[in-house]
Amino acid sequence: MPKVTIDGQSIEVPDGTTILQAARMIGGENVPPAMCYHSKLKTSGGYCRTCIVKVSKGSDKDPRPMPKLVPSCRTTVMDGMEVQNNTSPEVLEARRGVVEFLLINHPLDCPVCDQAGECHLQDLGYENGAANTRYDFKRRKFKQIDIGPYIKLHMTRCIMCFRCVKVADQITDNRVHGMLNRGDASEISTYIENVISNDFSGNVIDVCPVGALTDRTFRFKSRVWFTKPMDAHRNCTKCSGKVTLWEKGEEVLRVTTRKDKWGESEEWICNECRFEKKHINDWVVEGPRHIDPHSVISLNHYENVAAKLKLDIAKQQKQLASKK
Repeated sequence: MPKVTIDGQSIEVPDGTTILQAARMIGGENVPPAMCYHSKLKTSGGYCRTCIVKVSKGSDKDPRPMPKLVPSCRTTVMDGMEVQNNTSPEVLEARRGVVEFLLINHPLDCPVCDQAGECHLQDLGYENGAANTRYDFKRRKFKQIDIGPYIKLHMTRCIMCFRCVKVADQITDNRVHGMLNRGDASEISTYIENVISNDFSGNVIDVCPVGALTDRTFRFKSRVWFTKPMDAHRNCTKCSGKVTLWEKGEEVLRVTTRKDKWGESEEWICNECRFEKKHINDWVVEGPRHIDPHSVISLNHYENVAAKLKLDIAKQQKQLASKK
């Protein structure tokens, strides 16, 4: 098994493991950010370049460094390889440049975007972006369109990660959307205004790292940090039936796939589970879903509310006892 060292931490990994996968095995701050890579989608990655790293030593057999920064999601580990991620000023500077390019055409929609609070680009921009833009040219704009009864496409926000296209190719039948045109005129759209209507089309919403594809049944209903994510399941003949319910009071506002700590869907779910089962009685609720990413919803996570209330009550009881 090849051995790789990332930011001073070594690990042995199976043959064929990429640098990004090895970094995730180590965990912590060694993990490069990724916008287009998705472990459940074949051939994903290599588009956004946010996961670039510096290979300071190619391998024990050939210790020469790689001449350029490489995408960690597409670069396979070799025995004796040494990689720099957060410890390389060159990588950090290049990553800031990548983020600047991603934000060139992206509108400042965070105050009205349903993805706010769980947006990977929001986190990436906060950690690696600049406060101001140097871009003075006219930004590209697209009209919002409905690509089916449940999905709204806001192409102006798209960063061309191709995750939704990979889902349509690998998970659904009869893909009817993809990339049109080339260069700065490229856009994700459907062919001659077709609609996406297959049973697993809703999964394109979950894999979108920004707010380009949103759930029309959830739009503008609530901020995600005001909802309670709960793991639930049901007997479904089309999919696993394992989902996350986002509740507000007794109402189920939306249903999504369960996501791992990297924000990637663990299992795909059908449209019946996602859009048609919006009553709590349709599900067997298992308990709270821990939201791992360090975004707004995690920092203000409802799991801490109960503990804070207990502390406040205890303080009030002490104050009342001291007055008596």
